Amino acid sequence: MNEIERILRESRNIAVVGCSTNPAKEAHKVPLYMKMQGYKIIPVNPFAEEILGEKAYKKLEDIPDEIDIVNVFRPDEETPGIAEEAIAKKANVLWLQLGIFNKEAAEKAEKAGLKVIMNRCIKQEHERLIGSK
Repeated sequence: MNEIERILRESRNIAVVGCSTNPAKEAHKVPLYMKMQGYKIIPVNPFAEEILGEKAYKKLEDIPDEIDIVNVFRPDEETPGIAEEAIAKKANVLWLQLGIFNKEAAEKAEKAGLKVIMNRCIKQEHERLIGSK
């Protein structure tokens, strides 16, 4: 079992930073898929009250639950700050979606003990390694 598969099998709570209310966007489709696979999705979007039937939070720090994966749908330049928030929340994994890559964010998170996955889609990896229900 590779590291990504292990992460997907052992994780349950996924905070989705940049989760979208727009069903046409990947930032909505991907968390919906993960929810359908049995993960608890915790949307982080300062402009929404609820997404995918779940309470949305303005920031990671507002989430009362433990977080296994911080899944990021935000521009590269915002990720170092998100990494700091993920560290403060004691998340296990910082996952930057396909097309998102930031060396500074990765170094911060790794130095604090988080696993970092960049430029990969969590949905695609789940389908490839585990398969959909």
